[in-house]
Amino acid sequence: MSEHPSTFHAEPLDPNASDWNDHASLHRRAEGQSSDMLRGLNVIREGTFAEMIRFVKMLPESDRTGLVIQKSGDRVFTLGEIEALARRDDFPAA
Repeated sequence: MSEHPSTFHAEPLDPNASDWNDHASLHRRAEGQSSDMLRGLNVIREGTFAEMIRFVKMLPESDRTGLVIQKSGDRVFTLGEIEALARRDDFPAA
C-alpha cells in the first residue's frame, strides 16, 4: 500500500506538482507559533496559489515575517517554501 493517498481518480500523488490555480489563503502566524493548525486566525487575503505567492513576494521583507499560505487540501507553506516556489522555472508569470 502506498504511503500517499490517491486522488479521486486513483492517480498517484506527485509531491513535486504544484497546481498554481488551486484556491489558497494567506495567514499570519503569531510570534513563535509553529503549528500548521490555522483555526481561529483571520485570513489576510484569498485567491489562487500563484496569486498568494506573488503577493507575499511583493511585500517588503520586514512585512513577510510569520506569513504562511494555506492551499486547498490543508497544506500549509512556510515563508521559505513560498520563496522557493516563486523561484521555480514553472512558476507562472503574472
